[in-house]
Amino acid sequence: MKHVAVDVGASSGRLLMGELVSGKMELTEIHRFQNGFTEVDNQCVWDIDHIFTNILIGLEKLKKTGVTSCTLGIDTWAVDYCLLDKEGKRLHEVVSYRDKRTDYAMEEVLAKVPAADIYEKTGIQFLQFNSLYQLYVEDVALKKRVDAVMMVPDYLGYLLTGVGVTEVTNASSTQMLNLHTKQFDEDLLHLVQLDAEQFSRFVNPGELLGKVSRKWHEQYDLPDCDVIVVATHDTASAVLGAPGTGDDWAFLSSGTWSLLGAELPNPINSEVAFEANYTNEWGAYNTFRFLKNIMGLWLIQEVARMQNYAYSYAELAELAAGEEAFSILIGVDDYRFLNPTDMIAEIQAYCMETGQPIPETPGRLARAIYDSLAVQYAIQVEQLQALIGKEVRHLHIIGGGSNIAILNQLTADLTGITVHAGPTEATGLGNLAVQMIASGEAKDIAEVRALIRNSTKVTTYVPSNGVNMAEIRARYKNISGKQEAF
Repeated sequence: MKHVAVDVGASSGRLLMGELVSGKMELTEIHRFQNGFTEVDNQCVWDIDHIFTNILIGLEKLKKTGVTSCTLGIDTWAVDYCLLDKEGKRLHEVVSYRDKRTDYAMEEVLAKVPAADIYEKTGIQFLQFNSLYQLYVEDVALKKRVDAVMMVPDYLGYLLTGVGVTEVTNASSTQMLNLHTKQFDEDLLHLVQLDAEQFSRFVNPGELLGKVSRKWHEQYDLPDCDVIVVATHDTASAVLGAPGTGDDWAFLSSGTWSLLGAELPNPINSEVAFEANYTNEWGAYNTFRFLKNIMGLWLIQEVARMQNYAYSYAELAELAAGEEAFSILIGVDDYRFLNPTDMIAEIQAYCMETGQPIPETPGRLARAIYDSLAVQYAIQVEQLQALIGKEVRHLHIIGGGSNIAILNQLTADLTGITVHAGPTEATGLGNLAVQMIASGEAKDIAEVRALIRNSTKVTTYVPSNGVNMAEIRARYKNISGKQEAF
């Protein structure tokens, strides 16, 4: 049986075909396309029509290879949403979470509802771009016209099939889902001037959404396709694709964002977790992703972009390896790095303000980013172990960042934990995993993870001695403590 994972990230999207061959999961990339937000009328927005059109183009390419039937699942980034009218038409452009409209929204919300109360209800990390704050500042007149609110992957599924749902792994990222009632919290809905009836029914990963609508078959030569609801939040899919085993491992989903945490059977929304600003995102198969959201490779992506991609990411990593370690540290989670006009200038200004050398070359910029990310990872691994009450012996780094050897080795050195890097396509594999379980090809996620371990390349990094973590962490905390951070 053929399965197709539609995996759309902040910078690109892809359609991957997966199938079981001789006891292994084989992946074939069918189509890849660029993604990114642009500025329209002074707002950062996504071209959602471009994304959807490329899904159809990818399916048409698949049909041309001779595949006449398949299942399909869609995952994307979290927190962003679409507002629809009674006819199911989109009322607005899909605003990016990096837009500055929420710069002060969280402060306004927390002046009305204590942060501790929101965390006790939702268990979600406080980030200025959560859907709660986006919806709070959304145009009131526009909200009065809203018949349906859909998260981005739910909207793409709706366009494909005509069926609207609210998938729980992505819905939990809104910071509006109540851990106790398992519904949208009435008080928080009231705060953003919406009603529960404006959201479609909740569904869990593994449910059949429906067939691709006939109208798309009339416009494109498509295979017969059953659309399965997967873990639509890309991090939820990525964690499903992590080849962990036992109960002593943690994950680091390393891409535009870095999500570091553990898969748990129950949430931890204690006062200590609140103070540490950890999140409890809902996962597939009755799990929770207890994690910390870290700025991630967005920093290096923007440095590359500001240099007109004169250096590839691999070349930047090679240049970084030739620079002095830990000579420059930046607080990677400072809000100033969320969407600056010029990332290089912002990093240089930060270094000037904190009394550090100014990184002028691509290699020094990259080294500062990789060193700082690794320090933050080490701090958060220590924090994670304290919060979950057990030792982490293995850290699985998945996603694009698993290819950055210098960062992986730094992470192993600073955490003192064995790092297993790979698979790169963990998100696509996790997406496919749900489809395989729903189709009866695999029994459960443990079986699929065993298949992933047997089917993909994983590189192991063992901690080396000689790194004074205490001194480096003290410097990092002193520097980052001077700035406003997540």
